Amino acid sequence: METTEIAEKIEEAHQAHRAEADARFRRLTGIYLGVIAMLLAITSLGGSNATKVMLSANIQASDIYGYYQSKYIRQTIYRITAEELEGQLLAQPGMPEEAKTKIEAAVRRYHDRADRYESDPATGEGKKELLDKAKEWEAKRDQAAQRDPNFDFAEALFQIAIVVGSVSIVAASRALVKLSGGLAFVASLLMINGYCLFVHLPLD
Repeated sequence: METTEIAEKIEEAHQAHRAEADARFRRLTGIYLGVIAMLLAITSLGGSNATKVMLSANIQASDIYGYYQSKYIRQTIYRITAEELEGQLLAQPGMPEEAKTKIEAAVRRYHDRADRYESDPATGEGKKELLDKAKEWEAKRDQAAQRDPNFDFAEALFQIAIVVGSVSIVAASRALVKLSGGLAFVASLLMINGYCLFVHLPLD
């Protein structure tokens, strides 16, 4: 066997080995991209839920503040009316006893209503209770607003990782798939942080 034939056989074996390695690389990279696509879907779901919670909580808080404002207006009217009646009692000390009794009863009734508007634990619709509910909804809204950017950044990085990984399959480039893996790793951390909120992103 001549030297050239040996060299050719070695080259053929090397090419066959390389082709087999590239095929295995492309197969594993395809599986990897499938996993990344799944993580992208989970991230997209988390971002969608965070947006829904943020919008819903903001609407709820606004509605409760509107109700709180109407309670405040009614409470003010009752207090002003009670004060006006009390002023009549002071200005007219000689009024008939029956009229005086009716006015005093009305004053007590208006004060009771005004006090009930201030706090009404039985119904949970006093100003104090409404303010507490509004703050709870605001807290939910703010928490969802803190989660949302994590999902947004994670989605973008996952999409870039998929593109880079796809290019690595065509080019059979190990360096590109490593870059894709690095992007996917950062995106995974952001996705987890979006769900668990371990760290607040300094976006303000």
